[in-house]
Amino acid sequence: MEQKNEILLTQEGYDKLEEEVELLKTVRRKEVAERIKVAISFGDLSENAEYDEAKNEQAQVEERIMKLENMIRRAVIIDESQIDVNVVTIGSIVKVNDVEFDEEVEYTIVGSAEADPYDGKISNESPVGKALLGRTVGDEVDVQVPDGTAKFKILEIRR
Repeated sequence: MEQKNEILLTQEGYDKLEEEVELLKTVRRKEVAERIKVAISFGDLSENAEYDEAKNEQAQVEERIMKLENMIRRAVIIDESQIDVNVVTIGSIVKVNDVEFDEEVEYTIVGSAEADPYDGKISNESPVGKALLGRTVGDEVDVQVPDGTAKFKILEIRR
């Protein structure tokens, strides 16, 4: 297990983790406890599917709370004001030209815990993220992707 490893997060990513933990502790725990109470009122627990389902959900909620709290303890927040806009680092917003498709794409480089490719947030550990790190505007980067090799030209770096 990677218990001691740091988890790199932007302030926004850290805040989202804290919000989720708070929601799970205050709202979801109560909802699940109420479901368990209702299921118990149905009687015989040995053949009570509602009870079993509610207990499983309770275990999932508690496991998620523990996982998020562990991530929060290990979090290192990236100081976005310290991000160098001359070179791609974690926290950078990078505009690239996908040479093959001749289209501009924008990525935010984040730690792996915060990655959300559908929202344009790619991990510093992903193939594209790794290839962009340390590069500057004008650099062309070849990246091994599942379909072969993608070529990107860095157009802009900002925070």
